[in-house]
Amino acid sequence: MTAVADRSLGPELVRTESIGEADVLVIGLTTSEDGPVLAPADTFEDVLDADTRAALLSAVRAVGAKGKLEELTRIPAPAELGVDFVLAVGLGSLDKLDTEGVRKAAGAAGRALTGVTTAVTTLSGLDLGAAAEGFYLGAYQFTTFKSAKTAPKAEDQPVKRVELLVPETGFGEEDLFRSQAIAEAVATARDFVNTPPSALYPGEFANRAAELAKAAGLQVEILDEKQLESQGYGGILGVGKGSSRPPRLIRIIYAGGDPKVALIGKGITFDTGGISIKPAAGMENMTSDMGGAAAVIATTLLAARLSLPLTVIATVPMAENMPSSTAQRPGDVLTQYGGTTVEVINTDAEGRLILADAIVRASEDEPDYLIDVATLTGAQMVALGTRTPGVMGTEAFRDRVARISQEIGENAWAMPLPAELRGDLASKVADIANVAPHRWGGMLSAGLFLKEFVTDAVQWAHLDVAGPAYNTGGAFGYIGKGGTGVPVRTLIATLEDIAAE
Repeated sequence: MTAVADRSLGPELVRTESIGEADVLVIGLTTSEDGPVLAPADTFEDVLDADTRAALLSAVRAVGAKGKLEELTRIPAPAELGVDFVLAVGLGSLDKLDTEGVRKAAGAAGRALTGVTTAVTTLSGLDLGAAAEGFYLGAYQFTTFKSAKTAPKAEDQPVKRVELLVPETGFGEEDLFRSQAIAEAVATARDFVNTPPSALYPGEFANRAAELAKAAGLQVEILDEKQLESQGYGGILGVGKGSSRPPRLIRIIYAGGDPKVALIGKGITFDTGGISIKPAAGMENMTSDMGGAAAVIATTLLAARLSLPLTVIATVPMAENMPSSTAQRPGDVLTQYGGTTVEVINTDAEGRLILADAIVRASEDEPDYLIDVATLTGAQMVALGTRTPGVMGTEAFRDRVARISQEIGENAWAMPLPAELRGDLASKVADIANVAPHRWGGMLSAGLFLKEFVTDAVQWAHLDVAGPAYNTGGAFGYIGKGGTGVPVRTLIATLEDIAAE
């Protein structure tokens, strides 16, 4: 039994035209100078008539609701609604409300609806897809490793069914299918990230990914440590040689036609830093260092589920970075796949070493686009904080990915690759060093290192999601603590944009 394959799915999402036998009604509030007002729900006048809307508004104002984004207010339900209670969620100012605002509000409501069997909502009247994604992801819980002592009791379990009010039969059917597929893919990525490294080491990670891919009818290839050695994958082997759990490289192919997109994800199942060991404080969060791999695998499966008219080839290197008598040392020189030699100055800059092998291998497929995703540098968080991915690469494609990411709410930001920093990666004994001799522009230097392995012909984007892929703070919107699933939604939106060309 595997945690990822057997995880509990999120709430059932269905369209409905009436409140029916729901336990809870979720409505939206917006702010105004005169206090909160009900969000526009003109399409639901048959469900919430004028008198009912007036009663709801009076009740939320009486208890001090403001309508601020994600604010939650629970009030008694008017008898005619037939629900146990009403949950009002703030949407902020109506003139500033966008798709992401609906998604965040739905997520906040989804997190709050524990112990509820069925909820029905009017938020779907604002944006059906965003409401569906928000409720599903907000309700997400990862409890696979909880024993009976600490597993959520009935009153703490997530909502089981969310009914999304729509104006007529058939309305939004394709939107709901797409949004549920996206939400489930994000949840799959979260599950991978949240699974502890004792249960998700390279061999097991590759096997679980292969299980999901084969179930979806996709082509799968896994290279073990012997095949990696015989084929010259020096970066992956160098990083993984300190662990008793040998590395892997998995390739998953969805053949949906032209163009061809290569996706690459960093799969360090746990990162101690190796001989250049990390401080003990917070090291447990390095279970998330395979967040890029998780996102890439989930996105490839999602592209197949959505039948996108393009080909996606995922090349995912997996290793565990451990210190031992067999680990690589600072000062070692390794030979990457393709022949480039690298002086390892810092063994904690390991992600770029396994990515370099994967980039060269992926380039042999002659893709039109290449996107690599990694929890790569602490410098990403220093520069952009914990919620904003950095995007580097060929300028036009970099800007395109950043724009798309901002449109769907993951908010990646375009970053430069300054030519003057490349000289700082010079090595006295090898073709290139894996780090610069200073801490300035660390995210950018990592991008410049990867650029050395990208062919000139391909349109390339590198996403550094070191902070955004894992939330160590409190829950917000549709993001809980732990794995976030970033940047699955950016990747699938980019693939859809490419397919639409």
